[in-house]
Amino acid sequence: MVTIDNYLDSHYIHRSNWLRATVLGANDGIISISSLAIGVAAASSAREPIILATVAGLVAGALSMAAGEYVSVSSQTDTEKADIERERKELHEMPEDELNMLAQIYERRGLKKETARQVAIELTEKDALGTHIRDELGINEISQAKPIQAAFASGISFTVGGILPLLVILVAPVKGMEYWLYGFSIVFLVILGITSAKTGGASISKAILRITIWGTIAMGLSALAGYLFGVNV
Repeated sequence: MVTIDNYLDSHYIHRSNWLRATVLGANDGIISISSLAIGVAAASSAREPIILATVAGLVAGALSMAAGEYVSVSSQTDTEKADIERERKELHEMPEDELNMLAQIYERRGLKKETARQVAIELTEKDALGTHIRDELGINEISQAKPIQAAFASGISFTVGGILPLLVILVAPVKGMEYWLYGFSIVFLVILGITSAKTGGASISKAILRITIWGTIAMGLSALAGYLFGVNV
């Protein structure tokens, strides 16, 4: 038997919060660490400096991603809480104005004036604050900010994404390593694009094209910087 909860959980939008953070983290891990390693490899004839730079970048990047995501999403959470508190105060001080506002929202969505008014009254009687949070502020369980979840997903996914080019560095020949890094990184990015597109129900071809183009630009510029400004070590 299909229930409303099961039906709603099957929609892709319910995965948007953690999927965005995960894809962003993994994509940033692959591109950032590969670009860093390519830049160093373009100016180095030894493996050790490349490994050192890559490991340092991996640790710093993972911590930075997690901290940045937490701070960013926490700011959104603070804004949501402030709006909710303001809504709570307005419901206490001017309930009739808030009821009229809610009825107007439903009317703009297509309900007749009388129906919109009745719906607003019934929903207000059941849960006035929850109704205004959802329908006036647009905050719900799907869109609500979750700092810990976002930080954890970003940090872990960045680490996983960054480890992939590190493995290439450990086994690929030093001579021409930048080309090995580029080739494998594109493969990793394509796999990530396919996985994220399937998980989110998006176009696979668009995801692959988007992630490949930007990955190539980032790694190409890093290699250029290594050739132009690097000193062989």
